[in-house]
Amino acid sequence: MTDHSATKKRDKSRFGLILHLHPRKVRESTLRFTLTFGLGGMAAMLMVIQVITGLLLKFHYEPSPENAYNSILNLQESLLFGKMLRNIHHWSAIAFVWIAFLHMLRVAFTGACRPPRDVTWITGAALLLLVVLSNFTGYLLPWDQLSYWAVTVATSLLSYIPLAGEAIRKLFLGGADVGQATLTNFFNLHTGVIPLLIISLMLWHFWRIRRAGGIIVAEKDKESPMVDTRPHLINREFVVAVTLLAVIFIISSLFDAPLRGRANPAFSPNPAKAPWYFMGLQELLIHFHPLFAVFVLPVTMLAAVVWMPYVKSTDKNQGIWFLSHAGIRAAKMSAITGALCTIIFIAISGILPDSEVLLPGVPPILTTGLVPFLIMAATMWLFMKYLKRRWSLNRPEMIQSVIVLLVVSYAVLTVTGIFFRGEGMNLVWPWNL
Repeated sequence: MTDHSATKKRDKSRFGLILHLHPRKVRESTLRFTLTFGLGGMAAMLMVIQVITGLLLKFHYEPSPENAYNSILNLQESLLFGKMLRNIHHWSAIAFVWIAFLHMLRVAFTGACRPPRDVTWITGAALLLLVVLSNFTGYLLPWDQLSYWAVTVATSLLSYIPLAGEAIRKLFLGGADVGQATLTNFFNLHTGVIPLLIISLMLWHFWRIRRAGGIIVAEKDKESPMVDTRPHLINREFVVAVTLLAVIFIISSLFDAPLRGRANPAFSPNPAKAPWYFMGLQELLIHFHPLFAVFVLPVTMLAAVVWMPYVKSTDKNQGIWFLSHAGIRAAKMSAITGALCTIIFIAISGILPDSEVLLPGVPPILTTGLVPFLIMAATMWLFMKYLKRRWSLNRPEMIQSVIVLLVVSYAVLTVTGIFFRGEGMNLVWPWNL
């Protein structure tokens, strides 16, 4: 009996931190990999990788237009495993955006965003924005042609924000154009301010999850037996972490982080494209008035994300992907509809002449702004009514269908901008780029 007590005390001291992050026991039903795919744990792991590799890179980086590019070259060519270190940092940063985004979708699609998990959902959305901002501020640091002009294009989008757009852009850049002040701002944000915000918010996020009782459990699984967190959950998390590390190392061994020629403010590539996560917005600018593409649509989406947990519903069927078989069928139809409608919209927009030629004298804010926005909203409303009538969807299932529709549409816009836009942002086949 004494030996058993001593063993328990040693286990408690060794796994104290782990048991602060997790309850001592969990429902066996929550251990299914397909319930969460380990996305939250992977996001936390990627943050650790980012911090460690970022700190090592910081020792060899000089944040000035004169020396930034050379410091990257020296890191890759002269430092032992320097190129591998940069590759790991680069690819794990991209994976961080993807995993954080997929984690949010998982929460939405399993109904885990409603009270008492509403604050957890909102902090998760804030974390995703910070992760994207971290990627964006780090994008400029190599100071090559790709990063310089991508940041120039992306920050120019801020100018379209009503009233304060230009002031926000100059504050972000530290001046009128991308230069030394911009590089200093981005370096300090990327290596100091944003990581501290992410870590602080992540700790609060974890605490909120723990306070809410951990991973959401479906009604049918609430009577499943409780099992010890260690080894049942901890061993699974360890396997996921090791697998993630292996994948990052393999990708980093096979593919180098991009590095073009030194940044040249006097020579703009054609086309100059924003970073991949902003390409959807840049593509929207081709079709929509800037006020709607850069301000109205994104602000509407952000407001919807914050409002989503508070939509009244009597449905208690949480913890199940898409909540029901009807929800799954509606999501599939929404994905197909979103892809087809977006492709058709891009094609029609490319065929029709400019609004100034088609409707001379009519303000562009109407022809390429308000009218297309209202048509899009009306089309979505009619489509949602059709889905509700066909499958008797409840409110959460309707919201999930809208999410699928919008995510797929933005994905199509992003793919179009990256792979089908050539010189002058004209549509071309990828092999002609």
